[in-house]
Amino acid sequence: MIENRREPYRPPGREIIAQPGSLDEFNTSNNLGYNSTCATLPNRLIEIVKLRDPLMTDPTTPPLIVAFVADLMFTMRIAKVVEHIGYRIIWIESADQLGSLILQHELETPGELLRGREGRLFDQVTLWQPALLLFDLNNAAIPWREWIAALKSAAATRRIPVMCFGSHEDVATMSAAKSAGADAVLARSRFTADMPALFQRYARIPDHTALGAACAEPLADLARQGIARFNQGEYYPAHDLLEEAWVVDESAGRDLYRGILQVGIAYYQIEQGNYRGAVKMLLRVRQWLDPLPDTCRGVNVAALRANVDRVYAALVALGPDGVKEFDRSLFAKVTLIEA
Repeated sequence: MIENRREPYRPPGREIIAQPGSLDEFNTSNNLGYNSTCATLPNRLIEIVKLRDPLMTDPTTPPLIVAFVADLMFTMRIAKVVEHIGYRIIWIESADQLGSLILQHELETPGELLRGREGRLFDQVTLWQPALLLFDLNNAAIPWREWIAALKSAAATRRIPVMCFGSHEDVATMSAAKSAGADAVLARSRFTADMPALFQRYARIPDHTALGAACAEPLADLARQGIARFNQGEYYPAHDLLEEAWVVDESAGRDLYRGILQVGIAYYQIEQGNYRGAVKMLLRVRQWLDPLPDTCRGVNVAALRANVDRVYAALVALGPDGVKEFDRSLFAKVTLIEA
């Protein structure tokens, strides 16, 4: 049975398939309908505004696949299938598209990677929040062993499905991809034959109907108390209240509470001078806030997302050595929109 089946999405006057090319070419394109009128924003925030995937808040936007594939003939075949099922695709053909490799003495601790091209990888993937990551195991220009293991072990990205394809004769490579954490490892022949069904089976797509229904519910009293403490800058007590509200809520709307509490953790980490902890938390929070409607249970989610983006951009601009100079006036309150 094929899941998440939908008719091809063909909005007038807009391409839905990103052709193979550099990441910079994609960044400056309008393939995804991003607002490019950002001249007054800091450079890092311009990138965030351009690259945030509209699928997260717009249920009419088709799901996104990020493909680490360089074979020109095969990319065209994949592109045709993606267009047929109404999805979109971004191509990353080489690790060099994401910048320079970090120096050996700067190797990082487990979790989200923050430096060099691996840092850019995590930044981009968490912004895009794709429905599926696709790896060609024969693409030597991508360090897929390291990347898959990092993406599937980090809290910010582990929920994103990873699909790989390669030669059925190369058992060691196929086994290595599975060991790294890939959700599906397929022989190239099987992948080619069943591509539409495989994409629709493994793609992780937000349930906007469930989110809309859950967000129409009232804000829990515990969450309201937690937000009040958050707005007073008491991020630790706010965390405990919001976590309790999250635990007792079994609906899709519980992610609102998790998102706010993780924003509070990030702000607390900034206050403590913990750059890595703050950046990692700001990367993680995107998966909870981005799929929500602009207003959820009376909370102005759009304003909260925008504030998180500003804080992230300012923090990254300062770097680890400048975190103590962070302007805490950028910490905005969570605003409620009364019905």
